[in-house]
Amino acid sequence: MSSTLYIVGTPIGNLDDISSRALKILKSVDVIACEDTRHSKHLLSKFSINKKLVSLHQHNEEKKASLLIKEIQSGKAIAYISDAGTPGISDPGAYLVKKALESKIKVVPIPGASSITTAFSAAGIVATQFNFYGFLPNTDSKSRKVIEQFHRSQFTSVFFVSPHRILKTLGLLAEIYGSMQRFLLVVN
Repeated sequence: MSSTLYIVGTPIGNLDDISSRALKILKSVDVIACEDTRHSKHLLSKFSINKKLVSLHQHNEEKKASLLIKEIQSGKAIAYISDAGTPGISDPGAYLVKKALESKIKVVPIPGASSITTAFSAAGIVATQFNFYGFLPNTDSKSRKVIEQFHRSQFTSVFFVSPHRILKTLGLLAEIYGSMQRFLLVVN
């Protein structure tokens, strides 16, 4: 287990949705890196996991990734968790994984919840393919360009949207897609 980076999927709502394998890994590593230590403490305390926590988020990922790589190279096992779902999918973690792989460090994904597939499975959309963008840009003009590009596709489009932008985004989608509702919004 030493000298390994574990990318651990976490629940997207109900903390009891965490896998037994994820709990086993989180209990056995030396350090848990997380998007927000305050948020992660809720999950970890529920399952009596008391480990050193290191914050790694979009604003410090490059700096902290270097420090975590050094820790792993010294023989430690580290797990990375985002606030909810799978790290690196519209969440921090991808840069850390890239640097670990470049450093020839073993990276082990521990599957967990995915808000994309969870929402898609309950949307009633009959499709075997879809386009995924992630979070739309913060400006209407940039969001419009992305939505227009996806609208030209024959596939259903899946976008992440933050709760404070949902009304503006719905307005743009209705304007561009009209009655052809080939999109799915996942509110994160």
